[in-house]
This record gives sequence, C-alpha cells and structure tokens, in this order.
Amino acid sequence: MTRTLQVDLGARSYPIYIGSGLLSDVEVYRPHLISQQVMIVSNDTVAPLYLDVVGATLAEYETRSVILPDGEEYKTLDIWNRIFDALLGARFNRRCTLVALGGGVIGDMAGFAAACYQRGVAFLQLPTTLLAQVDSSVGGKTGVNHRSGKNMIGAFHQPRCVIADTDTLRTLDSRQLSAGIAEVIKYGLINDADFFSWLEEHMDRLLQREPAALAYAIERSCRDKAQVVAADELEAGQRALLNLGHTFGHAIETGMGYGEWLHGEAVAAGTCIAARFSHDLGWLADQQVARIHRLFERAKLPTLAPRSLGTKRILELMAVDKKVVAGRLRLVLLKGIGNAVVTDNFDHARLLRVLDRCR
Repeated sequence: MTRTLQVDLGARSYPIYIGSGLLSDVEVYRPHLISQQVMIVSNDTVAPLYLDVVGATLAEYETRSVILPDGEEYKTLDIWNRIFDALLGARFNRRCTLVALGGGVIGDMAGFAAACYQRGVAFLQLPTTLLAQVDSSVGGKTGVNHRSGKNMIGAFHQPRCVIADTDTLRTLDSRQLSAGIAEVIKYGLINDADFFSWLEEHMDRLLQREPAALAYAIERSCRDKAQVVAADELEAGQRALLNLGHTFGHAIETGMGYGEWLHGEAVAAGTCIAARFSHDLGWLADQQVARIHRLFERAKLPTLAPRSLGTKRILELMAVDKKVVAGRLRLVLLKGIGNAVVTDNFDHARLLRVLDRCR
C-alpha cells in the first residue's frame, strides 16, 4: 500500500509517496518529470544498490548519472561542482530534472545544484535512508557545508515530489537506522506527545525494521513536518522548532570533523542537552528528562557530547549557527514533551554549566 501526503505550498505543493517497491514504479515518477532530460545524482554506496533499478524504470527518458563519494565530509563546494560538470557535459537545458538518489547529503547537494543550475531546475527526492525519508527530503532545505559551519551555504528549493521506498531501509546499516530514529523522536518532542508515547511503546519494532512500524513512523514524521513547512516555508518563525537539538548537534558535527559523528547521532546528543538545559530552567520535570534520555538510549544513540570536544569550542561553533540573530543565540528548548519553543532569553553562564555536565 502506498501512502500519499501533500506538502501544501500553493502552486509549489508536492506529494510525498511512502511505500514498498516505489523505485521501480514509473507511474510514480512520470507526472513529475517535465522533459526527457533526467540526471540521477547518487553516491558510491547507494548507486551499486539502486542506480540500475531507477535507470531501468526511467528507460524511456534520456537518463544520465553522476556518482559522488559517500559521506558528510564530501558535502563541499568542490564535490558539488561535479554535478554541474555532468549537466553541462550532457548539454542539459533548463527543463531538465535532477533526481537525488541517496541519503541526506545527496538530497541536499542535488537540491542545491537544482536551485542553481540555469537559475533553477526541477528535482525529485528519492531518499534511501530513514533520516532522509523522515526529515531532510521534505521541506526544500538544500546546501553544502563550510569548514566553519554545517549547511551554511544553500538555498530553499522545493522538490516536485518525494518518493520514499521503504524497501531501501533493508540495506541500511544499524548505525544509520538509529541516526534516522533520532529525527523521528524529534517530531514527538516538538509538537506530538502522542507520537512520542507511541515511540516508547514501539521502539523495539522500529529497531527490528518491522515494515508496518517503519511505514507508520515515516508517515507520522512526514505529516508533522509537512504541517510545519506549510505554515512557515522559509523559517521565519515556527519552522525553527524543527531544529530541536540541531544547534548543539551541528556544533558537535563540525567540531569533531564532518563524518566522525552521524547527523542523527549529533542531533540525539544535542536534543538531550536541550532537555537538560530546559530542566535547569525549570521547564521540564525530572521524569520527563528521564523519559527523553531513556528513549534515545533504547534507540542506541548518544545522550552526551563527546568529552574530546571542549565546552568553549562548542560555544564558539554555536555562535555561527544560522539561528543567531543580531548577535543573540536562539535555542529550541522544551516546556514539556510535545511543546518546543524558540528562545534567546537565557543566562549564558547557566548554559555553560549545563554543557560542562553534558560531556
């Protein structure tokens, strides 16, 4: 059964398809390909698994591909430029479509290339990791990293559709699966307390990759995110809540070196730090903090920042976060499970003490 959701953005609205076997169903792609020219962007881990499947499905189109190295450390302008080399080498015009076949890194890079090539072309998201299926493929955030900060170079550029084939999760390693679950937990914490409770009850089923549990978690996560994106596409307000754990997490990723910690691992630790700071401010009860930490631990995710990364360095990296406005750092914190808020009204000395305890 294919589940279909809609990201409601007026003329730029698009569907999210969730189901088994979708990569090989040409009828899913066809309404969203605007010409014969199709460039598949993938990496050297995913391409051997699924490129032939997608290529055969799109055999009626003029299909080319470009294969990038796999890993967050390759999410750079130099590697990104290879997509333009492939597009220009194939003489693709402004009616071409890019197809992002891979995880969050490929989705971000292909989407950013689509935003820039000939001032903007169409692209499709074919996410093959749980993290990409529940988070990065939805919402139109695209970009690459800079050595000083994650995703600091990019654009908002919405896909024409998202095709989430749950069969691809069978080949996902356990560490990547857990990293994706970190983003799933995030949705429960932000605005869906009932979903958080469901995750507490069904975490073992997710770790065992039960198809029905995974499909439900993906649909619920995408539905929660689609509602936020529809209300605040360009992150002027409410959408910033989706960054729960990310300010701390991005600092961990950057400070440790891209690729050392997976994005979801850093977000898990960052979310637990946010929960502890929320508790320190009197917003979360002991029992709520314990529930949050216990769920991340059950998902086999870290709950502390690495000891090798000093508190001073974490704060330095947080200072270049995209949520810094007029020199003031804004954090996404919790006033309860299912009740996230954005605030810059906190004592930095207090934050420093919490960070010291969370390493």
